[in-house]
Amino acid sequence: MYLVKDLYERHAKRLSLELTAGKKGMDRRIKVPEAHRPGLSLCGYLKNHAEKRILIFGKVEIEYIRDLAPQIRIERLRAILTAKTPAVIVARRYRPPRELRTICEKLGVPLFRTNLSTMNLLSKLTLLLTEEFAPSVSCHGTLVEVFGVGVLIQGDSAVGKSEAALGLVERGHRLISDDIVKVKKKEGAYLEGSGAALTRHHMEIRGIGIINVANLYGAVCVRNQKSIDIVVRLEVWRDEHFYDRIGLEEKFTTILDVKLPYLLLPVKPGRDVVLLLETIALNHRLKDMGYNSAQEFSAKVLELTTSRVRNRVLP
Repeated sequence: MYLVKDLYERHAKRLSLELTAGKKGMDRRIKVPEAHRPGLSLCGYLKNHAEKRILIFGKVEIEYIRDLAPQIRIERLRAILTAKTPAVIVARRYRPPRELRTICEKLGVPLFRTNLSTMNLLSKLTLLLTEEFAPSVSCHGTLVEVFGVGVLIQGDSAVGKSEAALGLVERGHRLISDDIVKVKKKEGAYLEGSGAALTRHHMEIRGIGIINVANLYGAVCVRNQKSIDIVVRLEVWRDEHFYDRIGLEEKFTTILDVKLPYLLLPVKPGRDVVLLLETIALNHRLKDMGYNSAQEFSAKVLELTTSRVRNRVLP
């Protein structure tokens, strides 16, 4: 549930918001990530009027209201301001008309004003609301940036996720989050991972305890968020399990309805997991550039086999 006070507390500075009336309505729920200018609704055309959106009053709306007769002004404002209206924002630091302040105070609709231009306010507010309403989920794992690739390392507890991430950091790569990764769907197309504010840049290493990666290795080895490009699951090596040795079959996993490349990486003493994770990231970059090592090798084997068969058939 996203409330008006959440918008004010998190983004008041960025939007230059100043509360002028309707303070008692700060607990109103914002139900849709949209804002609009009343436009025709101020002229009395209320068909399909969006009651659940945040109302934006710009220069045109304010001057139009001021040109109306007092009684008509009250009627028009009462028609567009309802109990479902989350909030009203007056742009360009215009002083809200007295009737608008009175109605907002009576209905408990928070009334703000800002020094931003109307279009700038609409653009910023739409982006912020879209961001706040984006689908999100928390998952168990460690997110690191390896050669610019966002790698989400998952696996059972004590399999070595944090140790592998620490090894990557020691080689100059970046940590985004350890243990719990907050995943958010961005623009309906890709995923971005981040860590909780409390545990950001911290890692838990068994036998050592909690460490601050930013303090130990420097700010260059951490970042707050990163797009998730590939998921690698670590598991203890099992002799009875068949592991892919060629890589022709590409596997995928789905998070928030977004399909991501997925690899299962077996772990056992003697395997350099850090080096393998670096190799996975580099190989992923090559595939994004259109080069697939496994497919190229398979094509060469097929070509060689075909050539030998032809030579045997010919007299």
